[in-house]
Amino acid sequence: MALRAVLAGVTGSVIGIAAYSISQTGGQRLSIIVGCLIGVAVALGLELYRRSAQLTEVRLVLLGNEMSFTTKTDMRQAAQRMFFQAATRVATRPLEDGSGNLREALTSLKTLFDLYREPLEGHTTPPPPAKGDSVYELALDILNFELAPFLAKWHPSLKDFEDRHPDQDESEWPQNAAFRTELRQLQERLRPYVIGLGEIAGIRDPERHLRPSGRSTQTHSTVPHQDGARPGPRE
Repeated sequence: MALRAVLAGVTGSVIGIAAYSISQTGGQRLSIIVGCLIGVAVALGLELYRRSAQLTEVRLVLLGNEMSFTTKTDMRQAAQRMFFQAATRVATRPLEDGSGNLREALTSLKTLFDLYREPLEGHTTPPPPAKGDSVYELALDILNFELAPFLAKWHPSLKDFEDRHPDQDESEWPQNAAFRTELRQLQERLRPYVIGLGEIAGIRDPERHLRPSGRSTQTHSTVPHQDGARPGPRE
C-alpha cells in the first residue's frame, strides 16, 4: 500500500508539472516530450504495482521451526509443481491394508525423490532470496529427512526378498505389515510439507486435495468417522 501511494503521488506530480508547463509555454515540442514522460511514468508505475501485487508472505511451522516465504511468481510455480507431484502419488494417497503394490509404491516414492532433486541440481535453480526461505529448501528437507531414509531402508529390503523368492507374492514378505505401517507414518510426516507447498503456491484449501476420495469413504463407510464427519450417501 505504501508503494502504491508513493507511485500515485509521483505520477500525479509529474502530470501536474506537465500540465502547468504546457499551459505556460504552449509549445508543441514540449507537449510531445512531456506526454512521452507521462507515458513512461505510468508504464513504470503499473509494472512496479504488478510486481508488488504478486508478492505475498507465507509463514509455516514445520518440525517446530518457523519458515517464512516471500513468494514471487517463479516460487509459486515451483511450489505448485511440487504440490501436484506429491498430491497425486502414494506419498499422500492412502495404501489400504491388503491392497496396492509395494514395489509400485516404492517406485512412486523414488520418482518423487528424483523430481524434487532434479531442480536442486540444475543450473536454472534461482539463488536463495535475500529475505526469508526458499521453496527449494523445503524440498531439500523433504528429500533428506523423509524420502531418502525411507527409501534407503525399504528398497534394498524388498529387493532382497524379490531376489530370494522370485515366485512368491509380496504379500508373503515377512516385513509387509511393518512396511505399510512405516509408509503411513511417512505420509503423515509428509502431509504438512505438501500442504505448505500448496499454501506457497496460492492454492485455495490445499488440504482438501489430500483427503481420501469420496468413493473410498463410501466403500469403507463402516469405519468410524473422526471429527464429527458424517459418511457420505451410498451409491
